Amino acid sequence: MIGLPSFPDNLLYMPSERLQKIIAAAGIASRRAAEKLITGGAVSVNGQIVTELGTKADIERDHIRVNGKLLHGAERHIYLLMNKPKGYVTTVHDPEGRPTVMDLLRGIRTRVYPVGPRQNQADS
Repeated sequence: MIGLPSFPDNLLYMPSERLQKIIAAAGIASRRAAEKLITGGAVSVNGQIVTELGTKADIERDHIRVNGKLLHGAERHIYLLMNKPKGYVTTVHDPEGRPTVMDLLRGIRTRVYPVGPRQNQADS
C-alpha cells in the first residue's frame, strides 16, 4: 500500500501576507490608508499592537483587529454591469454636482467601486 506524502505544516496553508494587504482585502481601507492605521497604532495581531509596516500575518491563524474590531477575511466581491443613462458620471461623488451611477444603486449594502468612463462626453 502506498501512503500519501507528508508535508510540513507550513506548506499546508497560505503564506502570511502584509497587514496592509489583509486590511485592504477585508474592505476596511485602501492599502495606503491601512498603512496609516498600522503606524497610528490602530491594528493589533494576537493582542499585540503593531506599528511597523511590512509586518506579516495570516488571516486564517492570527486574530487581527482594526480599531478593536476583529477582521473576518476578504470581503466578497460582486460585479455589476450597467449601461448608465445619458447624463450620469461614473464616480462615487461628483464635485460638480452631476448625477452619478451611485444615485442609481441606492440600497446596495456593500461597498461599490465604479469603473468606466467618467465624463459626460462618453455618452455621445
